[in-house]
Amino acid sequence: MTRRFGSVVALDDVSLDVGHGELVGLLGPNGAGKSTLLSLVSGQRRPDTGVVRLNGRDPRDAGARTVLGLTPQETGLPATLRVREVVDFVGGHYPDPVPTGELLEQFGLSDLGKRQTGSLSGGQKRRLAVALSLVGRPRVVLLDEPTTGLDVSGRGALWDAIRQYHASGGTVLLTSHYLEEVQALAERVVVIDHGTVLADDSLETILGQVGARRVQFTDAEGTRQEHLVADSDAFVRDLVRAGTEFRDLEIRGASLEEAFGQLVDATNQAGATSGVDATNEGAVR
Repeated sequence: MTRRFGSVVALDDVSLDVGHGELVGLLGPNGAGKSTLLSLVSGQRRPDTGVVRLNGRDPRDAGARTVLGLTPQETGLPATLRVREVVDFVGGHYPDPVPTGELLEQFGLSDLGKRQTGSLSGGQKRRLAVALSLVGRPRVVLLDEPTTGLDVSGRGALWDAIRQYHASGGTVLLTSHYLEEVQALAERVVVIDHGTVLADDSLETILGQVGARRVQFTDAEGTRQEHLVADSDAFVRDLVRAGTEFRDLEIRGASLEEAFGQLVDATNQAGATSGVDATNEGAVR
């Protein structure tokens, strides 16, 4: 699937197949094509080439979208409507919506039901936006930067709601610039940059692509040291041989941030060497 905006190629021959019950994280820098991909899956835009299918149907068909929940980056909530009124209105478009009171309680919005949405904080608006994506008991949910503007506790509460929905059998496709969010939630990670898919695999496999290990320890002066090394065993042996005093040794694999950085750097270097961008074949289903 390809999508262009004038001379800009937002998605370049991308192929992505998300199965029922998967929780997939789309990871990439700003302008990578993540939001464009979600807009095609939700039927808001159509691809220039290729085919998009939502549960086997064209997402531009109104009937296909009854199984879809969506939280866009820009919520566009009607400022003069009250929170409860917005939930009632959106829920009225579905045959079996989640009761308004139940949904507000789940997302910590019960005390705000009579407030106009225009008076809500940014974090409260994000919580309401994610709640609205689940009001129709959808089979598939698309979340575009769902926790932007939330504090740590608010983000954790939304993570719990997303996990609960996924545990009930729901399919989740989310974008986030919080790498720890993708690492905490996603079973599968798709890395996108410049409109192409750089990696599409389980979180464990993508992390395993990074050969570096992070070694942390406290030195004799009580200072916490941290080193990113290719061979952690050899590094520790060298410390012992050198007579270096240390305690509280901790060795762990690379983080998703480190894996993401290596993937993007490797692709940029390959593109600079060949003079062309890497592309991914196929069509989004």
